[in-house]
Amino acid sequence: MALHKLLLAASLASSVSAARLYVSSYAANSSTVGKVTTLDLKNGLGAASLIKLSENSESGSNPTWLDASPDDGNIYVINEGWFDPLASITSLKKGKDGKLTKFAKIDIVQGPVSSQFYNKNKNVAVAHYGGSAITSYKFNKNGTFTTQQEFIFKTPPGPRPEQEASHVHHSVIDPTGKFIVFPDLGSDEVRVYTIGKDNLLTAQKSIKTPAAYGPRHAAFWTANGAPVYGQKPSTYLFVIHELINRVTSYRVSTDASGVPSFTQVFETELYKGEKPVGTRAAEISVSPDNQFLLASNRNATIFSVPNPDPKNSTKIPSDSITTFKPKADGSLEIVDQAASGGSFPRHFALNKKGDLIAVANQRSKSVDIFKRNVKTGAIGERVATQQNFDGEVNFVLWEED
Repeated sequence: MALHKLLLAASLASSVSAARLYVSSYAANSSTVGKVTTLDLKNGLGAASLIKLSENSESGSNPTWLDASPDDGNIYVINEGWFDPLASITSLKKGKDGKLTKFAKIDIVQGPVSSQFYNKNKNVAVAHYGGSAITSYKFNKNGTFTTQQEFIFKTPPGPRPEQEASHVHHSVIDPTGKFIVFPDLGSDEVRVYTIGKDNLLTAQKSIKTPAAYGPRHAAFWTANGAPVYGQKPSTYLFVIHELINRVTSYRVSTDASGVPSFTQVFETELYKGEKPVGTRAAEISVSPDNQFLLASNRNATIFSVPNPDPKNSTKIPSDSITTFKPKADGSLEIVDQAASGGSFPRHFALNKKGDLIAVANQRSKSVDIFKRNVKTGAIGERVATQQNFDGEVNFVLWEED
């Protein structure tokens, strides 16, 4: 038994190293204050631990996106502001003990859900689901923001109840840093904006999807990881559609002035077999080694995972994470489908090595960490979990040495 424990501990040590994770969560039912929680991930004898270090409640009612792109010792929190007069971006200082402290805030258009820093982290673009908008800001050296642009969309309602208005859900910069795409779930399009020499955004021709697709998030990929538009290997934009639960692949080109265009080359479901009724796709991301594409499926608990309470034998229903192998022609092959660890995986993130995946399971209010095989892309056993959140979790951010 002692040898078994030592071997298991050694196995975990090879894939689970000390790290911190920051997790945002909505206000609980009895509260109007959301939280950003600091978790400590450490090795243990036979298991890894995921322990709460601190909780910060200074970012409003609905913190929903965390960004540490400037690498300046701060975390920038997007707050949707459901129970606040206005939405906001809050600047939090990271302490050595994991404690977060607010030092600045800017009120912005309602309903922001995603941020994207650009221009060498001197500016940021924000997607607004609730406010039907795209906004941009100058990022100041002291960690504050100055408003630059606001684009408000008045598109007509779509065919689905969720499409009563424009709902911009994600902001993603292209690998060359020249333009940003914004999937708009409400208007069935991916909005495209080029970045000018003045760092202002200019609207270009959108990518139109079929009606009722509901594009939610997106990720860029090039086979060799070094995009040069118009040359091989091609660069592709993968768009995940929430309402139809599919992924579409677009080949990216640019004209002489750098304006991008997109050609659809492939589309696929997120399940190997029959698609469960009511499933809702959410996050999409390329693995750190550029070899795989991962996507999360919600509202279809096709798996179950062991209860973290050793005294409780009842298994926990689990949604799933699908792993694709992208090919040079833009097509995708499903190579793995695994449990997310709980219900409604709104977000997930891989560590630097790509051998661990942390999943924010919104409805089950848990963060679950799984081993991942970097060679095959397969997600393996759960090595740590934190179930003790007051509100629904929605985003997880790694911090590693």
